[in-house]
Amino acid sequence: MTLIDKLMKYKDDKYKEFQAKLVPNISKDIIIGIRTPDMRKIAKEVFESEDRDSFLNDLPHKYYEENLIHFFVISMIKDFDECIKRVEEFLPYVDCWPVSDQASPKSFKKNHDKLLPYIKKWIKSKHVYTSRFGIRMLMNEYLGEDFKEEYLKLVASVKGDDYYLKMMVAWYFATALAKRYDETIIYFENHVLDDWVHKKAIQKAIESYRVTDEHKEYLRSLK
Repeated sequence: MTLIDKLMKYKDDKYKEFQAKLVPNISKDIIIGIRTPDMRKIAKEVFESEDRDSFLNDLPHKYYEENLIHFFVISMIKDFDECIKRVEEFLPYVDCWPVSDQASPKSFKKNHDKLLPYIKKWIKSKHVYTSRFGIRMLMNEYLGEDFKEEYLKLVASVKGDDYYLKMMVAWYFATALAKRYDETIIYFENHVLDDWVHKKAIQKAIESYRVTDEHKEYLRSLK
């Protein structure tokens, strides 16, 4: 049984319609309609099979779900160098926000020093979803002990009209307000960000349970 045959067994037409609304920038014809737990199950099977490398080498894929499974498989690779190689190979083929956002490679958490140069390169990419992935990795991995104020400046420097890229910048700064308020609030007091990103980040921060009521009240005054 081929991978496509396996995928088709989980096909759900109603879920396909739901997914198509979430990712309007790709054709509905390439969406099968498979729920995430089922895709993760298939990804685990692919990862443990002898066909793993041939699947990862077979780019570009036809279906949206194949791309999601591809990133799920990459995320399970424990060796950092192999994982990063596969990420770099795949990023140019990422064409929508769910594929960009679903993967969180396990090997990244223990290799922050080696990962950072790649993140900086990804963020500066002209490819929207490579840049979005880089910002999300910086958000996930470097707002804790390894945080540096220069990372805020790096994300603030990302410009462009693409909705999904602007939303990622706003998401990063909203999360930074929750985790690094003192360093981040300056960007809002000085209105460093584009107006749309500025307002969206404040909105998302106000909606967050991780931001204090006092901070939310002040953020409302900065809209």
